[in-house]
Amino acid sequence: MRTTSVGVFKIATKGPGDVSGLMRLIQQGAIDPTSILAILGKTEGNGGVNDFTREYAVAALCNALAPKLALTPEAVEQRIAFVMSGGTEGVLSPHLTVFTRQQVETPPAGIAGKRLSIGMAQTRDFLPEELGRSAQISETASAVKAAMADAGISDATDVHFVQIKCPLLTSERVEAAAARGHKTATISAYSSMAYSRGASALGVAVALGEIASDIRDEDVLRRYDLFSKVASTSSGIELMHNVVIVLGNSGTSASEFEIGHAVMSDAIDAAAVTEALGSVGIRAGAQAKAGRELVNVFAKAEASPDGTVRGLRHTMLEDTDISSTRHARAAVGGLIAGLAGTSAVYVSGGAEHQGPAGGGPVAVIARLS
Repeated sequence: MRTTSVGVFKIATKGPGDVSGLMRLIQQGAIDPTSILAILGKTEGNGGVNDFTREYAVAALCNALAPKLALTPEAVEQRIAFVMSGGTEGVLSPHLTVFTRQQVETPPAGIAGKRLSIGMAQTRDFLPEELGRSAQISETASAVKAAMADAGISDATDVHFVQIKCPLLTSERVEAAAARGHKTATISAYSSMAYSRGASALGVAVALGEIASDIRDEDVLRRYDLFSKVASTSSGIELMHNVVIVLGNSGTSASEFEIGHAVMSDAIDAAAVTEALGSVGIRAGAQAKAGRELVNVFAKAEASPDGTVRGLRHTMLEDTDISSTRHARAAVGGLIAGLAGTSAVYVSGGAEHQGPAGGGPVAVIARLS
């Protein structure tokens, strides 16, 4: 029996503090603010440790939604999952994707098959020394299973994208661990982003049965043969726990939307992007067929750690002027934008254990009329 309806709204932004598009949809009655479950955004920062466009965007959204929900901004941030991915290099266009979920008594006519569903969960707060290690992996795996249950998804093959916001280390956090006699996985704040992303992705893989659960601390950022085909993880300074958002298809959903995915083997894998678009009935480089409308594309991107793409050397890892994650977002963003026909796509950098090394998952949401 279909009990929930999930909505998806993509909203262009003029800057990280721009909430006008969301407020307009709320005023028009297109979005019920009480139904908002998660907001994923691309902001025009550097995507690094000091990318405060992410925090600014979340603060602006929380302050704008607070009076609509009769809550404090702090309470809004606890109620809604905010995942801001910094970095809109190349043709990538800043935007928000708003996910809503409501209970339904009578499903709309014509709804058949499994439709888009969304579920959310979070881990406990981590100690600094737990980031990038087995504790983060196991806790994330448990949260993914909880989010699946929240989404009404019982079959792991129905999960097409798992978005996670995870913590990073700061000098203060490293010092706090040392004061208690513990060593962190790294003392570098920038490197800690990769450790946290990688461990979180491995937690997704464990939860979905993509890999065995006997992962050791030393496997993180070393065993690149271990990965999830649907994980997308982003590190941020603003939290110490993992926020988990599961997107998939469920027979309990009465949504107008559907999600599918594929896995890019490297940064120029156009065939995988075409496959992901085709999984929801969208033809690459052409208008969608009747009854199908592209909503958004979500992907991970990284510079291949072996320094090559299909046997040819790349310089992304050797460029001391521009971070490799920025290079990768620009390259993959351009590829996807060209095939999807829009530059407002969600491409996140840093794909450690998220797809094969140098590649990453790509998911597509389409509206079905």
